[in-house]
Amino acid sequence: MSHEFAIVWAHKDRLLGGFANTILLSLLATAAALALASAIAIALMSHRRAVRAPARGFVDGMRCIPFLLLAYIVYYALPSLGIRLNNWTAGLCALVIYNAAYMAEILRGAWASLPREHIDAGLAFGFSGLKLYRRIVLPPIVLACVPVMGNQIIQIIKDSAFLTIIAVPELTHEASAIQSMYYVPFAAFVSAVALYWLLCRLVELAVAAVEHRARARR
Repeated sequence: MSHEFAIVWAHKDRLLGGFANTILLSLLATAAALALASAIAIALMSHRRAVRAPARGFVDGMRCIPFLLLAYIVYYALPSLGIRLNNWTAGLCALVIYNAAYMAEILRGAWASLPREHIDAGLAFGFSGLKLYRRIVLPPIVLACVPVMGNQIIQIIKDSAFLTIIAVPELTHEASAIQSMYYVPFAAFVSAVALYWLLCRLVELAVAAVEHRARARR
């Protein structure tokens, strides 16, 4: 068994390269998905059905599609429509689109439970439209749903493992490559699991820190 781990250690640069790609994918997907989710949440809370219905259809549609199939569609099916993306970009786009739907629903739920007094106070101080949302609505609802958002970020990290099916060189792909070359499945995949655990643990610590600061400001 120690021999298997020695082989993985000898190829640690490849494994850590995949780990770095997983971190980068997760960071970019989280930032882009949150930005897109903010816009979708505005549409979900709109009083106009023509605005609200397409947003609701998008959210419900993404929540009913397995992520693996969405990744296949973005990478293999979109070229038939003239949209060609390399594997890394296709993987990132799939992560953003898929997780934006879940984040939008999280924001919508937090917004729906926001006391009306916050919005009324913002309107009284002259805030309206996008400025009202950005300065008055968004900060408290983001703080309110930090734990759930933390879970969604962890889900993004785990979803990134599926991108091995379109040859994105993330952590699972590189661990699989090492084990297929040297047939050390236990050592390769356990090492990958340890790195995933480390990354998810860092997210949990960050969420706890944000929650602590939010409580201190109240």
